[in-house]
Amino acid sequence: MFTGIVEAVGEVVAVEPKGGDVRLRIGTGKLDLSDVQLGDSIATNGVCLTVVELPGDGYWADVSVETLTHTTVGQWQKGRKVNLEKALTPRSRLGGHIVSGHVDGVGTIVSQHSDARAERFRVQAPAQLAKYIAHKGSITVDGTSLTVNAIDGDRFELAIVPHTMAETIFEQYQAGTEINLEVDVIARYLERLLLGDKAAQAQGSNIDLAFLAEHGFHRG
Repeated sequence: MFTGIVEAVGEVVAVEPKGGDVRLRIGTGKLDLSDVQLGDSIATNGVCLTVVELPGDGYWADVSVETLTHTTVGQWQKGRKVNLEKALTPRSRLGGHIVSGHVDGVGTIVSQHSDARAERFRVQAPAQLAKYIAHKGSITVDGTSLTVNAIDGDRFELAIVPHTMAETIFEQYQAGTEINLEVDVIARYLERLLLGDKAAQAQGSNIDLAFLAEHGFHRG
């Protein structure tokens, strides 16, 4: 588990194809690795990766076909900057929100403009994720815990303050940049709980207005 508070910006040092999937070497910059051991997890642009080697100035991680297919990792090349966060410990401050490191989908930066000292980013989310994104709710963008400032259908806006711009890879974003998105885990579990006994038979989500009305959550 993670908090979505980025600890350092690292860099992809090597991308090695391995039997159909990939092994990555990540340089960790200022990230303190003194308490990291083999098998530990590090969120890398929001993707939970397991440390398989520790060369001293970073780590190696294996990336499955599943991860390559459903995140931006398949596009990564040597030199790409990435947000890094070590796994949450019982003594950590939960400064962001509960983040699993399990990416739900890939979004796209639509536009950016200045708003006083902040930068406003407009993001296109995959249509199937729109129902989980709420005004003033939490969302994780490339491993960064953020508040949704506005929403319009399957598009939402973020206000990025100067500190976040300086300590993450947001300054590299431009229209067309693809980003890893993780929605609030509570929303995912709530949807599943609402299905009740139907969850065992459901193929995807069956929640619509008729379902909500049947269960007392919607009145016309």
